[in-house]
Amino acid sequence: MKQVMIAVAAVALLSTSPARSQPLVDPSKVAPEYREAAEKRRAEQLRQRECAQKADLVKVLPRDRADFVNRCLDAMAAKQ
Repeated sequence: MKQVMIAVAAVALLSTSPARSQPLVDPSKVAPEYREAAEKRRAEQLRQRECAQKADLVKVLPRDRADFVNRCLDAMAAKQ
């Protein structure tokens, strides 16, 4: 019985798909009246990606990642 439960758990874990990040917004595929908002969203996504890449380079621990990214985004906003 225990082996059956382990087998079922293994199949369940293998059949799930990995989580994927949000794709970048493409302003050219948005209705014209929403294009400006889509361009702003894409710029924000690019800033978030840049900060996430910096976190990867510095090897920030997962528990500290959100704080690091928020501080990075605040620093980028202060520069503008």
